[in-house]
Amino acid sequence: MDLSYWELKNWFTNVDYTIVGSGIVGLHAALRLRERFPDSKILVLEKGFLPQGASTKNAGFACFGSLSEIIDDLRTHTEEEVVQLIQKRWQGLQLLRNKLGDAAIDFKPHGGYELFLEGDQDVFQDCMGKLPFVNDVLKPLFKTDVFAKEIDRFGFKGIHEYLIFNPFEAQIDTGKMMHALLKEAIAKNILILNTRTVTDFLDAGNQVTVALGSFSFSTKKLFFATNGFAQKLTQNAVQPARAQVVITEPIVDLDIKGTFHLDRGYYYFRNIDNRILLGGGRNLDFATENTTEFGQTEIVQKKLEQLLKEVILPNHDFKIAHSWSGIMGIGTTKNPIVSALSDNVYCGVRLGGMGVAIGSLIGTELADLL
Repeated sequence: MDLSYWELKNWFTNVDYTIVGSGIVGLHAALRLRERFPDSKILVLEKGFLPQGASTKNAGFACFGSLSEIIDDLRTHTEEEVVQLIQKRWQGLQLLRNKLGDAAIDFKPHGGYELFLEGDQDVFQDCMGKLPFVNDVLKPLFKTDVFAKEIDRFGFKGIHEYLIFNPFEAQIDTGKMMHALLKEAIAKNILILNTRTVTDFLDAGNQVTVALGSFSFSTKKLFFATNGFAQKLTQNAVQPARAQVVITEPIVDLDIKGTFHLDRGYYYFRNIDNRILLGGGRNLDFATENTTEFGQTEIVQKKLEQLLKEVILPNHDFKIAHSWSGIMGIGTTKNPIVSALSDNVYCGVRLGGMGVAIGSLIGTELADLL
């Protein structure tokens, strides 16, 4: 990097806090640091020209877990852990809404639905059997029942006649959300540099040296908010999980509103701008989708198109307009990692595919580690 005196002075000298990653977690961490330390110099480094990873590539679900996902979580986590996870996700959603406002993120409380394919009768019966128990577990948090059985009124095909409805679920426009967050950060005098990749760092005790290729600078504290890209940073406690997404061209007379979960959350779809956005399918090939490389695969793309044709839009002509992918951070547990890596280096990662819900809270908790 061939930098001038002015560039070195204003961007890379006397840096108090450096955050790696300008997504939901990174920008909330920066904004929280600004609240706590009004006169500090805060620098955010982003390796993409937009926030790379999942923050601008997700499906825009303001959700905290479908019934089948919660039941699966109860098999691998304690009841207390599951409730705490859902509470964090719910608190994170409220924090996001309060900070940016519903209009800025295009928040639409259409509710959420879980669908069950005709071949998933056992999963449906398991969910129906455990529905009262899960509602009882969540009632102290939501003060009423969360899940209820409803008949399908959307004209889907090849599914069980009953859906499970969650009135607390909503959808947002994640592009608008990130745009609003970036505007807020810039207004609070937070410096953001894009296409800058941190290649190394060293905690020297009284400061941290951060390398950007052949160039390096010093910062008092360093925060990583890189989620799905934190595998090496966390000694494999975080694994990347790619999610592929498609969106249709606008569809005339589309009468589908809400967020929808299918096959224990491995598939998910929603309406947006008279289109259907559908994502998922990593369960078809976990090994290939355990990657930090963006892209599409034939097996997943064919399955997404099949679901659109046979299940979601059987009575509509449609064309797929665009496809993309995002990288989530998962692990053997759903609990996020918010911890110190050394005296002056911290991380907030492993959001478990729930970044929209929990990202604002994890960013705040990351900043509050100081």
